[in-house]
Amino acid sequence: MSATIAADPRRVWRALTSPSECVGWDDRLIAPVDPTDRYPQAGERMRWRCLLGAVPVLMHDEPQAVVPYQKLRSQLAIGSLRFDQTYTLTIEEERGGNGEPGAQSRARKTRLCMKVIASNSVALVGAVVDRFEVRRMTVDRVDETLRAVTKWCENDP
Repeated sequence: MSATIAADPRRVWRALTSPSECVGWDDRLIAPVDPTDRYPQAGERMRWRCLLGAVPVLMHDEPQAVVPYQKLRSQLAIGSLRFDQTYTLTIEEERGGNGEPGAQSRARKTRLCMKVIASNSVALVGAVVDRFEVRRMTVDRVDETLRAVTKWCENDP
């Protein structure tokens, strides 16, 4: 899934990689447990206090691929749940004119794509997990995330 954000890729990148900004736009994040100036760096781990529903839990975040202003891929773990999450940023330029022949201006926008892969196996006794329900919840979460980042970046002066 993706969203077009009326902000420069550097602004969007900062929203995704600055712990204080992440806590600002993501209502499920409470605070980093052990913040580091090196985040995000491939192989460097960080832990977050976050909410799973209404329950406070610890999330482990390990960036796997970091290409500034272009790509952030991380492995996330909450208890036995594991996720591979990838953000990809691309520049979109919008052409517009002021009504005069040949006059054009360019506004920079960022297309933010988010991909989440959940490959989990959870032992259950007497219950069945509907994989389609898990998929729906994941799609809803990605949509909420893209909307929150868009709102955060577009409302920032």
